[in-house]
Amino acid sequence: MAGRWAPSPLPDSVRVPGYEVTPGRRARLSARFPGERLIVPSGELKVRSNDCDHRFRPHSAYAWLTGLTGEDQVGHVLVLEPSGPHGHEAVLYLRPRSARADGTEEFYRDRRYGEFWVGRRPDLAEAERLTGIRCAHLDTLGTPAGRDASTDAELATALSELRLVKDAWEVGQLQLAVDHTAAGFEDVVRALPRALAHPRGERWIEGVFGLRARAEGNGTGYDTIAASGAHACVLHWIRNDGRLNQGDLLLLDAGVETDTLYTADITRTLPLSGRFSPVQRQVYELVLAAQEAGIAALRPGASFRDFHRAGMRVIAEGLAEWGVLKNAEGDLHRRYTLCSSGHMLGLDVHDCAKARAGTYLDGVLEEGQVLTVEPGLYLQPDDETLPAELRGIGVRIEDDLVITSDGARLMSGALPRTVAGIEEWMGTLLEG
Repeated sequence: MAGRWAPSPLPDSVRVPGYEVTPGRRARLSARFPGERLIVPSGELKVRSNDCDHRFRPHSAYAWLTGLTGEDQVGHVLVLEPSGPHGHEAVLYLRPRSARADGTEEFYRDRRYGEFWVGRRPDLAEAERLTGIRCAHLDTLGTPAGRDASTDAELATALSELRLVKDAWEVGQLQLAVDHTAAGFEDVVRALPRALAHPRGERWIEGVFGLRARAEGNGTGYDTIAASGAHACVLHWIRNDGRLNQGDLLLLDAGVETDTLYTADITRTLPLSGRFSPVQRQVYELVLAAQEAGIAALRPGASFRDFHRAGMRVIAEGLAEWGVLKNAEGDLHRRYTLCSSGHMLGLDVHDCAKARAGTYLDGVLEEGQVLTVEPGLYLQPDDETLPAELRGIGVRIEDDLVITSDGARLMSGALPRTVAGIEEWMGTLLEG
């Protein structure tokens, strides 16, 4: 096994995506912690069952700093070593490719790391060319003292806050994720006739979208929610084991994650018949009005919470007009809305979650931030405060937006949002 293997080097020209921007990211992190050793692990494999591991995805901070996003990054560690009075030198400790001629058996025997089992890894020289970072064998790392992003809250917070504003390359990756997601939603609509005929139509929808996600990117950025009928009133319905009924709505919340690990997050609520009933239209148009109010509140310098407040005012006023609430004052509408109306978006679907409240939830919006606006109404099937015709209807409309100098750009505008637009779009796809 150790002999007669032809050389198979990586091309010298290959670089990680984002090669030009990762040095600046590391420099910004370095400036936050002068003179301190910083340790950013990629993460370890997690057992799914017995000897089968979950598919590996490196930690988002590691990917952001190195540009390395593949499943071969298991156990690798980026260390920023203090260098000079203020700066750091980046050193990437990794498990290099198994040599085939030095007596090692790893490349064909090791089920977790062997090349014949899980694929090729770069050697140290190749990894340095790929990343522009000095590389060393993982076995030489030892147990270094320093701030470790997996255990140090201050370092984890800094890494979240540094990612709040996206650079132009990141916005481009997010737009790519959005565009692939829009194609996946079109796939779903075309597949509705077969999904309606299947006893687990929600699973059929999940599978159709998942095919697009794996074909175009790394996969889905989170578990797809394919919730029909009253299942749409469950915020994170991922069982997706229900039958689709022609007269119900389908709430589809799904996002493609690119190979660079940036994810979209889009929700559309679609009539399975292709046309909204009067009561479905009533609920949908109130949620849409709330979303429009939220989007209108997006601009640099606005409070992050402003768009949620704007949308909830519309919801509360609408519920009062329907007679569900006595008036629009207070927070009684929360019985029917349940959660906030959006979040930051990026490498994680709920991005930058470890940032301090003062820089995120209680902060102000900045140009280059990417976020979702996603108000919803979840009218539970057993809620006796509601008229019978409203019970069991769940509607969420979610879009991805980037903050610009004078407002926000709708990244997911390729997917229609109005009642008429959705009905026309679905009709065209189903006829095709």
